[in-house]
Amino acid sequence: MAAPKVAVVGAGVIGLSTALCITETCPSCSVTVLADQFSPNTTSDVAAGMLIPHTYPGTPIHVQKQWFKETFTYLFAISNSAEASEAGIHLVSGWQVFKNTPKEELPFWSDVVLGFRPMSEAELQKFPQHQFGQAFTTLKCDCPSYLLWLEKRLKATGVQMYTRRVADLWDLRSEYNIVVNCAGIGARQLVGDENLFPVRGQVLKVHAPWVKNFIRDGDGLTYVYPGLPRVTLGGTREKDVWSLSPDPDTTQDIFDRCCSLEPSLQEAQDIKVKVGLRPSRQCVRLQKEVFSQGGLKLLVVHNYGHGAGGFSVHRGTAKEAARLVRECIATLHGSSLRAKL
Repeated sequence: MAAPKVAVVGAGVIGLSTALCITETCPSCSVTVLADQFSPNTTSDVAAGMLIPHTYPGTPIHVQKQWFKETFTYLFAISNSAEASEAGIHLVSGWQVFKNTPKEELPFWSDVVLGFRPMSEAELQKFPQHQFGQAFTTLKCDCPSYLLWLEKRLKATGVQMYTRRVADLWDLRSEYNIVVNCAGIGARQLVGDENLFPVRGQVLKVHAPWVKNFIRDGDGLTYVYPGLPRVTLGGTREKDVWSLSPDPDTTQDIFDRCCSLEPSLQEAQDIKVKVGLRPSRQCVRLQKEVFSQGGLKLLVVHNYGHGAGGFSVHRGTAKEAARLVRECIATLHGSSLRAKL
């Protein structure tokens, strides 16, 4: 059988890292990335890129932990390499603070990040509104840099990338043997997934180079995440809101909330406002499906619905999607063998 042709639909962090894992897992494949938007115009470009997991109610915790661990290990190796600055990946230390002690003082990911511990009384004095906190070191991605680094890696392995709006996965059947759906919020229309909904996130990117430590309110709504070029201030979680237009009142509210955690941000300069739609559902959709019409079949692998947690688990879910692609290739080989017999 000729080299299987695989199309990955979507060029955010999930699509690009899935394409890269497929080239690593199935080197005999011909891989193409198709997307209507590439960086800097993807939802991933808006993301803060902090590795602090979001919990998916519909996914077993041990699976989520595995995805996070694989992602952390992968990015930690990059952060310790000569490619760290080009890939936009660096370690950042800081605090997660709570107004009331949480039920779960040790989150499932506490032994994956570095140096996780309860905050000391002296540290908590910085946050008079909060009575409990956790200190740890994690990884931060500068998302636009990381997406460009992934694109460069893909091009080096011969992956083709085309700007193309895919309205129906079946349309790709004449050109590709396997289609991988990493369309993010676009999957709602693309495959009619009513379980997928947008959670609108508005963030500010500001110039405040003196801010070195991250601060995250335990509810996950207010956060200060220092990056290499800019500090990300957030945020919002607005379920079922599709608007991509920045809201000035929300901008002021985010700024005020973040200044209450880090008063020096009053001096921040050059405030840029970004909006993205997180593709959210109860659990990440990571599975194979066979489309069939009139006796013809198309093998599809889905990898979407990461919501607020895409960066924290992107490499782990990409590896799982690549494994499913490998199973699809085995199915193709089996059917071509049967056809010869």
